[in-house]
Amino acid sequence: MADPDLDNGPRTEKSATMRMCAVSREVRPIDELIRFVLAPTGEVVADLKRKLPGRGLWVQASRQAVAEAVRRNHFGRGFKRDVRVAPDFAADIENLLARSAVEALAIAAKAGLVISGFSQVEAALKERPGRKAIQALIHAADGAADGIRKLDALARQNAGNRDETPGFLIVSGLTSTELDLALHRSNVVHAALLAGSAGRTFLSRSQTLVRYRLDGADKIAGSAARNSK
Repeated sequence: MADPDLDNGPRTEKSATMRMCAVSREVRPIDELIRFVLAPTGEVVADLKRKLPGRGLWVQASRQAVAEAVRRNHFGRGFKRDVRVAPDFAADIENLLARSAVEALAIAAKAGLVISGFSQVEAALKERPGRKAIQALIHAADGAADGIRKLDALARQNAGNRDETPGFLIVSGLTSTELDLALHRSNVVHAALLAGSAGRTFLSRSQTLVRYRLDGADKIAGSAARNSK
């Protein structure tokens, strides 16, 4: 009988688009989940790219959900053996997700898809017609509100309606230090991402990072409490 908590490996279920979260017991799209596998040493490993061999256990891409999985030993129960999980495992996963987003942004920059610096982004927003479209504005999470507000307002103005959001995304999941690391520059606070496949990868990873940091603490806590009864 198949174990509902575990998949049968990344190569046997390529078409699967939904999986059950081991904490909330909710079936969710795989883009909203993180797959975990066991190393031969018994250490729980996050399979962010969903390619590692072995059976996998899925948890909502939320810091609260991962912390709850550690606290209630969902990994040990799911894999049906003693496992090794660090007490600060949830924070470690957040760092991995941030690093993954930084790496994706660095690849997009090498492909010529990133414009950085307030003045450069401002100029790009004003002269984009006829050029490669801007896919997203990127602001450092610790950036000054004034600069963010000015660029966002310009983007809305260019969209043709000051009361509407622009036709591209606003990304603020990385700190200035992380942006510096990705773009090999100092004090990066603002950037623009041009359309391209490498840019889409960065946006997907950034979305996962933001979701991990913010997604549904109350919902997870409530589901965990119900499942513990």
